[in-house]
Amino acid sequence: MTTPRGFRDRSDDSLFTLIGDIPELVRNLVVAEINGAKAWAQRTAKDAGIGAGWFVGALIVVFWAIPVFFAFVIAGLSSWWPVWLSALVVFGVMIVITAILALLGYSRFKKLSKRENPGQAISEDVRIVKEARDEY
Repeated sequence: MTTPRGFRDRSDDSLFTLIGDIPELVRNLVVAEINGAKAWAQRTAKDAGIGAGWFVGALIVVFWAIPVFFAFVIAGLSSWWPVWLSALVVFGVMIVITAILALLGYSRFKKLSKRENPGQAISEDVRIVKEARDEY
């Protein structure tokens, strides 16, 4: 007898029959979980790829919007100063900001080189264990 969903009614099966079906049920469960994980990974990868594409598009727009903004600043300053002086001031401010950002990046990389990496930590632990072993 089958149920409306197509599953077999197992209420009359013996205990040994039910126990004998456990390996097949576990296998089916594992296969279903793996298939579900594959489907999830595919959907996630697709969404991540599309999202990355939108971010790249946004970066392209910002890349071209920044020079437009600086041209606007130069045009605004040229109402008080000559155009050449306005462009020179904007250029000088951009160079100062670039230098500050480069110094901040350099200091961060100096911190990075001082930090002990996991490979060094493991080799140090192995050396300590060998020294302790040699003592005993």
